[in-house]
Amino acid sequence: MIMSVGTGIGMKHVMTSSWKYFLPFITISFSCILPTNAQDTLLISYNNAIRIALNESFSIQSHIKQRDAMHHYYGFYKATFKPRFDISLNTPLWQEYVNQIDRPDGLPVYNSYGSFQVGGSTKFTYVLPTGGDIGLSANLYQENLSTILDSDDEELKTQQFYSRFLLSFTQPLFTRNELKENLKEAEYLYERAVHFFTRNQMDIVYEVSKGFYLLYKSDKEVEIAVEKLQNSQESHRIATLKAESGRVAKADVLSTEVSVASDQANLLKARNNYKNIEEAFKQLIGLPAGQPIQILADLNYEVFEIDKERAIEEALKNRPEIQEKNMDINLSSIQLDRAKRVREFKAYLSAYYDLTGISTLGTGSTLDLARSSFDNLIYRPPNRGVTLTLTYPIYDWGRGRQRTLEAEIRLEEKELELENLKTTIRREVREIIRTVRESHEQMEIHKQNLDLARESYNISGLRFENGDISNQELSMERERLVNVQLTYLDAFVTYQLAVNDLKRKTLWDFANNRSYLIENNPGDGL
Repeated sequence: MIMSVGTGIGMKHVMTSSWKYFLPFITISFSCILPTNAQDTLLISYNNAIRIALNESFSIQSHIKQRDAMHHYYGFYKATFKPRFDISLNTPLWQEYVNQIDRPDGLPVYNSYGSFQVGGSTKFTYVLPTGGDIGLSANLYQENLSTILDSDDEELKTQQFYSRFLLSFTQPLFTRNELKENLKEAEYLYERAVHFFTRNQMDIVYEVSKGFYLLYKSDKEVEIAVEKLQNSQESHRIATLKAESGRVAKADVLSTEVSVASDQANLLKARNNYKNIEEAFKQLIGLPAGQPIQILADLNYEVFEIDKERAIEEALKNRPEIQEKNMDINLSSIQLDRAKRVREFKAYLSAYYDLTGISTLGTGSTLDLARSSFDNLIYRPPNRGVTLTLTYPIYDWGRGRQRTLEAEIRLEEKELELENLKTTIRREVREIIRTVRESHEQMEIHKQNLDLARESYNISGLRFENGDISNQELSMERERLVNVQLTYLDAFVTYQLAVNDLKRKTLWDFANNRSYLIENNPGDGL
């Protein structure tokens, strides 16, 4: 018989369409009253602590940034399959320089050159699913040229207009489509980031659970310290009255005063410890340090059964670490394919058809020069060509083979890590089930002890009033009650954390027989 928390602990739906898995790790309760200003006390239940942490904590904000960065990384590679349009403008391009001209029959001469160019180019590229592309580009510019001849200081000038329209085609042959490979790699990286984000959400939920119940425990320790102080003060009052009537010795009264002073010191210590834990908890879930809070929780719980084999099966199926390792294996497989292509036979097919026109006027307005260039484009024969390039490394002194062997070993390493992870998960699930069972049994035992300790202390209090026992004996009963209260509190917290750890490690709700994960397409919304 295995148990579960009965205080509304569930799983939270984190709704983002691009995630592989959603993590409904808690059932959100909005019953608490949110503060209207920083001085209002915020009532925090377990569910609200998880909700706040999954929206406001530093950890979740950091993991969201990492996940979103990989989302855009994947989106970039998806966009590489879409057409693109580029434009480049020279407004203007001006330069002057000296050029050396060697002469076979004498010393070199140095002519000064100058150019002033205004224009630009545009290119439309359509990416083919096969990994090639078709491009259509245009290049138009007007250029003013000048030169000063070194021999006679004569300056020559001309104006021309240049127009070019180019249709190009490129296509790799007999090799893997690198565009699709890059996209698949980006998809694996994004999926791994999503699984990592999911895993860290679960870790945040567990850490918040620890912080919540640790704060709850410290709050109860303050209550126990207050109760202990009240009991010792009551004992001191009774001892004082009995001393006045001569029924107890003065030493007993002094002993009760010592107990009161000691319990006051313990209460101060418990309150300081609570404040320290409270500040750490507020930082953990993302609340301002000055925000007053009050924990809402109780010691209720309910019981449910766990099938150990089902727990292991669900853990192996749902754990994000498994999916992360699968993504690592897929990425290593891509690296192995790339390594094998170092010695791969490759072919590239390219072709172009180019119409070029250059104005022949030498001077005139921009419009006249442009018309002259277009007229020249019509009559000038086109530039065109087709190239088929074949490449194969004849001998590389083992570089390609070494790279392939390295990639194969790294792939085998990732596969070994996956198998070891599965073994670890099986062991962790068995351990946490034993921990839940043990913590429940311990809690039941300490609960019975707590009832007996309370009854025993009440009887001892009556006996002290009747003068049957001394204050020292009553103090021993009081200490025993406090120790039993703290032990039961420890057992309750241990049980609650064990149940939450079981959820984290199996991602299965055994109370309601459902999974905490919902499948979704990682590429949606891109």
